[in-house]
Order: sequence, then C-alpha cells, then structure tokens
Amino acid sequence: MGDGSDGDTPRGDAPLTDREVDALEDLIDAWFARTLADNPVLAAVERDPDAGPGERRWFARVVGEAKDTFTLRFTLRQRMLHYETYVMPAPEENHERFFEHLLRRNRHLVGASFCVGEEDAILLVGAVPAATVDDRELDRLLGTLWVAVEQYFQPALRIGFAGRFGGS
Repeated sequence: MGDGSDGDTPRGDAPLTDREVDALEDLIDAWFARTLADNPVLAAVERDPDAGPGERRWFARVVGEAKDTFTLRFTLRQRMLHYETYVMPAPEENHERFFEHLLRRNRHLVGASFCVGEEDAILLVGAVPAATVDDRELDRLLGTLWVAVEQYFQPALRIGFAGRFGGS
C-alpha cells in the first residue's frame, strides 16, 4: 500500500502518522531540554508559534568561537526534519574564489551543504528522513552544523570581505 505497514515500503519512505509526528516532536523537545542543560554550545531554544500547518519548528541559539553566535532552525514535517542556519550575507568581492571555497567545503560535509538563499545570503542547510531522527542523530546534526560554521566561516569571510580585513 506504500504506507509502510505492508512491509513493501521502508518506514523511512512513508510519511509519519500524526501520532508519530507528535511523538517525534516530544523526543526533539526532550533532546533540546537535555542538551540545553548539558552542552554549553547550546545557549537557548525557542519554539516558533507561527510555523505553518503540518510543521513544528525550533530555533536553537548556538555559541561559537569563530562566529560568536548563530541560530539553527529545525523544521519537522511528516517526512523530513529540515535544518538550516544563516552563515553570512552575499560576498562583497572575490565572488569566484568565495563560491569555489564553499563548494569545495560541501564535499567534506555529511548531511549539510552551503547554498545561496534569499537576498543571496549564504546558508548551511540539510534534511534527514523524520523516521531516522533520534537523540544520536540530533547530536550528530548539532555537531555537524557547529563544526561546519566554526571551520568555514572565517576563511569564507576573509575571501568574500577581504577589503574589510586589509586584503583584496
């Protein structure tokens, strides 16, 4: 039947039921509460009361070193957990080197990639099947996004905004 109940379709390919989405929402809420208490990288978590129909959304404020703070947005839908963070505005200069730098970094990322968003802003985005989300996967996502921003933010900034650092 394609709904995951007949054994022909893996559960990860079928949309979660409303009950399963509710349970996953509770799991994510509990994970954020524990992580907020135990991990100094996570500074704050808020729910988005204006999330669209069929969406549950969290904003997680993360403390970095290369980039002082940034916000991760997690959006849960029936099939996927989407996540993204704003990295920086569009580059002012050295466009080719800047985008080459980010594209080459994408090759080393697992489950996330740099992309151009609205107003040409640089985002780090990804998604995983909702059926695969558990505490371990949430830990991996937080770590992946944190490390990517920490490793690649400053070099990209120095390329795309070199004039502000005395370079060209």
